[in-house]
Amino acid sequence: MSRLGDLIRTERIRQKLTPKQVARKCGVSESYLLAVEAGTRIIADDQARRILKTIGLKQQNEAEFTLDDIAATVDLTQVQPRLAQAVQKVRKPEAEKVASDLDQEKDEGVAGSVWLDALQSVLKRVPVMNAVMKPVSYRLVPVENGRIEGANPDKVFYYLAPDDSMRGFRIHRGDIVLTVPAQSPVDGAVMLLNYNEHRYLRKIKVLDDRHVMLQSYDREYAAETVEISDVGFLSRAVQVLFELQ
Repeated sequence: MSRLGDLIRTERIRQKLTPKQVARKCGVSESYLLAVEAGTRIIADDQARRILKTIGLKQQNEAEFTLDDIAATVDLTQVQPRLAQAVQKVRKPEAEKVASDLDQEKDEGVAGSVWLDALQSVLKRVPVMNAVMKPVSYRLVPVENGRIEGANPDKVFYYLAPDDSMRGFRIHRGDIVLTVPAQSPVDGAVMLLNYNEHRYLRKIKVLDDRHVMLQSYDREYAAETVEISDVGFLSRAVQVLFELQ
C-alpha cells in the first residue's frame, strides 16, 4: 500500500465510509478507488486532491502534488511493467542497490532519482500557461508510448482561458485547455492563435486555400474571415478541464 493510499483508506474507515460511497462522491469507480488505496494505480494530482477533499483532509488538499510527491506516495513496484524495465536501464551497481533496498523502501514509499526517472516515463508535469504564456501552475498528464495525445510531451501545454469569448463552445474563463502543436489551420478545431498582435482561442472553419473563419461565441455568435497568412497558428485544443462549483 502507498502512503497516499494508506492515508485515504485510514481516513475513510475512520469516517465509516464504504469505498462505494467515497467513489460516488469523487466521480470515480469503486475499483479505481480501491486500486488507489492499494497503491497499484498512478493517480493525477487533481484527482488526488479531489479525493482528499472529499474525505475532509483539507490540509493535504491545499498542497500541490508534484512528481516528487507522487513518487513518494505511489508504490511504483506494483504499477506498470515498464517502470521495472526503466530501473533495468540504470547502470548495474545502482540497480543492484535498488534491488537490495527494495523491501525497506516498500513500507515507506519509493523515492529517489531512479524511481522519479521511471515515473516520468508514464507521467509528465505539464505547465498551465496564462495569456502571456507564463506558467502559473502544473498538471500531471499520462504519457502513452512516449506521447501525449499523439504529440511530443515537451511541446504540450495547458492554456488558461482568459475570458468568456468561447463559452458558446463550452470553454469558459478560468478553464484550462490542453493543447498540442499545430502550425496550420485544422477545420472544425478550436485552436490557439496569434492575430492582430493578440492571442486568441477560436474555432476554425477553413474556407479555401487562403482564407479561414475565426469563430467565437460569448453572448452571441461572431465570426471573422481572415487570410491564413495573417494568422499565426500555435496549437490545437484537445481537452478542457474545469472546476465544479
